[in-house]
Amino acid sequence: MAMTAVQDRMAPPERSPTPAPSAPDREVLAGLVERVTFHNAENGFCVLRVKARGHRDLITVVGHAATISAGEFMQASGAWHNDRTHGLQFKAGFLRTTMPTTAEGIEKYLGSGMIRGIGPVYAKKLIKAFGVDVFDVIEREAERLREVTGIGPVRANRIIAGWADQKVIREIMLFLHSHGVGTSRAVRIFKTYGPDAIQLISENPYRLARDIRGIGFITADAIAAKLGIEKTAMVRARAGIAYALAEAMDEGHCGLPRGDLLALAEKLLEIPRPLIEDAVALETADGTVTADTLDGGPAVFLSGLHRSERGIAGRLIDLAAGRPPWGAIDPEVAIPWVEGKTGLTLADSQRAAVRLAISSKLLVVTGGPGVGKTTLVNSILKILAVKNLELALAAPTGRAAKRLSESTGLEARTIHRLLETDPANGGFKRSETQPLDCDLLVVDETSMVDVPLMNALLRAVPDKAAVLLVGDVDQLPSVGPGQVLADVINSGAVPAVRLTEVFRQAAESRIIVNAHRINNGLMPEPYSGEDLTDFYFVEAADPEDGVRKLIHMVRDRIPRRFGLDPVRDIQVLCPMNRGGLGARSLNIELQKVLNPARDDEPRIERFGWTFREGDKVMQVENDYDKEVYNGDLGVVRRIDPDDNSLLIEFDGREVAYDAGELDQVVLAYATTIHKSQGSEYPAVVLPLTTQHYTMLQRNLVYTGITRGKRLVVIVGQRKALAIAIKGQHTRRRWSKLRDWLSGAA
Repeated sequence: MAMTAVQDRMAPPERSPTPAPSAPDREVLAGLVERVTFHNAENGFCVLRVKARGHRDLITVVGHAATISAGEFMQASGAWHNDRTHGLQFKAGFLRTTMPTTAEGIEKYLGSGMIRGIGPVYAKKLIKAFGVDVFDVIEREAERLREVTGIGPVRANRIIAGWADQKVIREIMLFLHSHGVGTSRAVRIFKTYGPDAIQLISENPYRLARDIRGIGFITADAIAAKLGIEKTAMVRARAGIAYALAEAMDEGHCGLPRGDLLALAEKLLEIPRPLIEDAVALETADGTVTADTLDGGPAVFLSGLHRSERGIAGRLIDLAAGRPPWGAIDPEVAIPWVEGKTGLTLADSQRAAVRLAISSKLLVVTGGPGVGKTTLVNSILKILAVKNLELALAAPTGRAAKRLSESTGLEARTIHRLLETDPANGGFKRSETQPLDCDLLVVDETSMVDVPLMNALLRAVPDKAAVLLVGDVDQLPSVGPGQVLADVINSGAVPAVRLTEVFRQAAESRIIVNAHRINNGLMPEPYSGEDLTDFYFVEAADPEDGVRKLIHMVRDRIPRRFGLDPVRDIQVLCPMNRGGLGARSLNIELQKVLNPARDDEPRIERFGWTFREGDKVMQVENDYDKEVYNGDLGVVRRIDPDDNSLLIEFDGREVAYDAGELDQVVLAYATTIHKSQGSEYPAVVLPLTTQHYTMLQRNLVYTGITRGKRLVVIVGQRKALAIAIKGQHTRRRWSKLRDWLSGAA
């Protein structure tokens, strides 16, 4: 359970609304919530459109509420503020809502999607039939629902079940609301703990951080404080150790030097260090964390990650020492034969790699764009195909698997599909007890594979099989913990080939040439020609200028000059989510111009996003039930406002989402470079200014540029590009894998 929890990013604290101190300019406001324009379930921040007493027009209210829905009655105190961008707003220091009692309010509440089976259409019908007594009818006279036109037995049962769930959830929400937890999290808590949720949380609120995705230590800690648990309580100190290591894991670390961990925990928990040392000792004794060394000094690891790194090292050592299942192959015969088959002459470095591959049970191949990795892999596979071997090809993402399939002509699957995810029990069906059916496993884009996934994959490799790992070690490391590919190559314990020669045809691409220049610490080559090329730098004076020029590029310039579709073919890749040139802000701006709103169209507003038909979206977490994974791109095909649901098409397959599941999905006109790993796009637009200073790293820019297939446009400041290229190549990640492999070597 501990590993499940720490794999989820710690949520920011949710704030329970508290009355603001009175001031002369403060006003009191009350009215009906007409629309929830924005609500962040993590911290309660919301933007509301309210029909307030004493005001003829709808007003905008900005404040914080753990849970809020259209139709509810709102009371607030605060002050008016004229926002430069959004105009006049009422900023609420205190905000409280109650269940609706008027017909108008109840209709809006029911139509907001709070109860499955009731959307705006059926909300209107129910109010027309039963008026303000509709809640009593659903609860006490449910058979009368059939009196409403269009409500048959199936929909009636869904409404009854939805109301029953809502009653329990409402009780949990009322409890959690007073402790600062939002609506969406309350539903997850109910699904996890059932009707005993309040009792279980009261006994140990820190279990929320362990068990519930999206609720972190800070939220659990706030609840614990309100339940009277002291700051120095050992249950808090022990939970805080996992929290500190999870924070480190979010930065890619598998563990931390002991001194760093103690300092981080002391800062996060604000308790004396001796108490933290006692907590570490108890967590170590319980096996939640593991003591080891890093760089010769004491260190502490989350036990699951420690076991995973050891497992990877042991499996790789065994593979490297074994003999390949295809027996002896004469390279002097095989290499000329495959050159004849493909019509391609291999370079000396590729021939050396083929010799090593056909004589090894484990091989790593790395290199940047245009150096012939694909040609090399295809040559190896053609040689081995003669031996009638069972091949398995995999990549971390759906797009990467699709590209591997296209380049080899063989079936390739995502690692998750290959391992057969097991939603019911968690984990994968394939393991050492039920290994993969293959003689050779080929893994592409290995730089993206984190420690837990690589461990699961290698555990499922049968003892007889060989493994070929392919990837670009100079790209960003995995989003998850560890730096598997870099550690394996740098250990020297595993046969590895690094291709560096850029072939003549690839050298004609300015994308490839400049990617290698950037990777070598050099600025891109300037271009002053008039003919169309594939790499441009567009100067922007500041972030505001950058937004204007980026939108012009995506909406007008690139489609007109290159004939590319602005939604399907162009991907904006940002160094980070925050800021005016961050992915979140750009998504809102690009949605306005690429899929503008129409008054008559259906839409769903959830988790801070407005979704409309035709929107480009991305899945941001693995959903094994839906078989949709983190980073998958899709398009909203249909929205059902009556049922508050929508269909999203992923690679030709339509997947249904309830409104409450839309925290798994974000708009994807723009996304982060990290999320783009393993993908290729016809055109990439990369905003880059000093606003992104904290993320300006060489391998980040290099990764972003190498995602572009036909066109790359950087919009920003040359100073920011220079900072990234000349600066630190990457931040250090604390991991143990290289040490174990090197020791074995």
